[in-house]
Amino acid sequence: MPWWRRSPARSAWSPVFLMSSFAGGYPICRHLFSVVIYSPARTATQQGSGKLGKWKINFVSTQKWENPLMGWTSTGDPYANVGDSALSFESEAAAKDFAARHGWDYVVVKKYQTPLLKPKSYADNFKFKGLPEAEEK
Repeated sequence: MPWWRRSPARSAWSPVFLMSSFAGGYPICRHLFSVVIYSPARTATQQGSGKLGKWKINFVSTQKWENPLMGWTSTGDPYANVGDSALSFESEAAAKDFAARHGWDYVVVKKYQTPLLKPKSYADNFKFKGLPEAEEK
């Protein structure tokens, strides 16, 4: 068995990695990406904890320019919008493993834990909260 197959920690530029890139027709320059791994915050309209805990990979944006014909924003990077919807993972470790497998440099942005609010009943809106304070004139 060759030495690179026995090695538990394969580098991104191992012979197996380079041979698979060459055989697959994938250009080597595409392996030089830098990505950000993060856990997106919940939206303002989201109340529950169902969609929390997911991790996403987003590519570092490249140069963009304004299209002179229509005024739209253009980019030459095919991966500019991939992270918004496609690359979603259940855990941080899975996202790191995916980035390492593809030879991408990655930066992990730690997630901020938002506390879950305790549920209130509708009657709490009309609860007596004490006498109003007197205004000074």
